[in-house]
Parts: sequence; structure tokens; C-alpha cells
Amino acid sequence: MPTAPPAPRTDTELEDRLSQPTVGLLETLAQLPGDLLVLGAGGKMGPSLARMARRAFQELGRADRVLAVSRFGDQAVRAALDASGVATVAADLLAEGALDALPEAPNLVFMAGQKFGTSGSPATTWAMNALLPMLAARRYPAARTVVFSTGNVYPLWPAASAGPTEADPVGPVGEYAMSCLARERLYEHASLTRGTPVAIVRLNYAVDLRYGVLVDIARRVHAGEPVPLAMGYANVLWQGDANAMALQCLALATSPATVVNLTGPEKLSVRAVAEAFARRFGKAVRLEGTEAPDALLSDASALLARLGPPTVPLATLLEWVAGWIEQGGRLLAKPTRFEARDGRF
Repeated sequence: MPTAPPAPRTDTELEDRLSQPTVGLLETLAQLPGDLLVLGAGGKMGPSLARMARRAFQELGRADRVLAVSRFGDQAVRAALDASGVATVAADLLAEGALDALPEAPNLVFMAGQKFGTSGSPATTWAMNALLPMLAARRYPAARTVVFSTGNVYPLWPAASAGPTEADPVGPVGEYAMSCLARERLYEHASLTRGTPVAIVRLNYAVDLRYGVLVDIARRVHAGEPVPLAMGYANVLWQGDANAMALQCLALATSPATVVNLTGPEKLSVRAVAEAFARRFGKAVRLEGTEAPDALLSDASALLARLGPPTVPLATLLEWVAGWIEQGGRLLAKPTRFEARDGRF
């Protein structure tokens, strides 16, 4: 068995690893000339995805630009992107004329949206997750487009199964999930009526070492806090792999739109993961409640069969997260709320 790569120990090492292009991504982008525009690039995942694309262009010897658009409430994020060679544009995408002022691009990744805060401001969530996609699709009708969505558009699924495939019916629970399905439907409509090539990527759950489902569980175990078990199972994927695979989905964009599930191949048991972290930390684990018979799951076997397995397997990812927590690595203090079963965020 090959030796696992060394774990990132600093934020700099982590950012480098999160944005390292994979062989598959380089092969894909070599076939897709032109600039890449990333809308909503200032969130947890957008900066590393934009940097990965820029590094891939550099390795391919391309002069095409990666343009990252966001409000950039955190100016340090914008400065880091600028320093990496990504061209940043500060814009409120819902503002009148903001989309019209952006440059043309033949390749587009739509990442803008709102999840947390939905319960307190549902109107803003619907504007971000439904109105803005409609406007963006109208602004870029010819762009090859990857649209980020979520596995939350599926209903809770029997935990004994592998989870729903792309062929299974959706059943969003709560306004966040409903608004994300609206995003999908509006882009599907644009694909049907304008011929926009679209790939809709339903992601469950990307894991950085500073946030994510595994970090949430590990932090609770390390701090001696209870780990809730009601949402007893989940799927996860190293964020670097999520970045690369999502960008590779540009090559899968079609009209009518293509829908893909994106996550790791394993179904995690929250109980088993918590107990594994407890053994690693030498601590007692506090488990709260019992597993429900269903959970928020996704079966990404179809996409993984096309793109190959993740470059960072689950065992390595668990080891990296444990080491990061043990050393007191910086966390983003942005819980995933993966345990929520009522769709309220």
C-alpha cells in the first residue's frame, strides 16, 4: 500500500494542498480553452477552487485568465487571490447592472448562494439561490457552466442504502433546499431554452481541515462535547478533490443540463467516526441519541466511475483532521450543521 502523503501542518501548506491541480483536471482543462469566470468565489470553497484553476492554467502554459467575483467582505481573501494570479472583481451580484459589467468568459462556475441564515432571512436566501441564478444564466447564455448545488435537494434516504442516485426523485426539506432546487430548475430552463451547456453538481460534504463534517465531529470529541447521532450517516470528500472534480464537470456540461452527485465513495457512520477520533485522542466519547433510520446521503458512483477515485482517501483524511485538531490548527468556526434533520439553517 502506498504511503499516505504528509499531512498539511500550516495554513500555507493546507492552502497549497487544496489548490493543487490533479492529473485529471489538467487533462480536462487542456481541452477547454478560454477564460474561466467564478461567480461567488469568496466563500469557503471558492478561493481554493479559483487558485487551483489558475495553477492548472499555468502548468498548461495558458495565458487565459481566472476571474473570481465576490463581494469580498474579507479583504485578506481577495489579496491572497490577487497574489496568486487570479483576477478579482468585487461586486454585489444582485445589484443593478453588476452582472452586465462583468467580462465575457466561455467557461463559468456558479458558486454564489446562501445557506446559513436562511431561517432568519429566507427572502435573501431565495434571492441568492433562485433570482441570481436566473439572472446569471440570462447574462451568460453561451458559457459552458458548472452550477454548484447540494445533496440537500434529496429527501432523507434509508440509511441502509448507498443513498440516492441522480435518477432518484428529489424531495427538498426546508427553504434552503427548496431554493437550491429552484436554482437547478432555472439553470435547466436556461439550458433547454437557450442551449446553455450546463452541469449541475450536487455536493455533499467538502472537508477542509478547518471546517467540515469530520472537523465538527473531531472538535466535539476532543473538547469532550456530545456528538449527536440522529443524523447517523454522511458522505464527505476532501475539498481539493471536490474542487478538481467540480472543475472537471465543465467537460460534462450539456444541453439539456447534466446532473451529477459529487461526494466520496463511502457512507460514514457518525458513531464509528466519533469512536475512532476518541481512540486517537485518548478521550472518552460522549454520544447523544440514536441513529434515525434515514439520513442525508448521496451516491456519487456514476461520477467517480468517470473521473476516478478521490486522490485523498478517507483514511488519510481522517488522519489529517485528527492531527490538525491535536495541534490546535486554526478553525473557521463555521459548523456544517450536518446534524440538522429539519432543513433549517
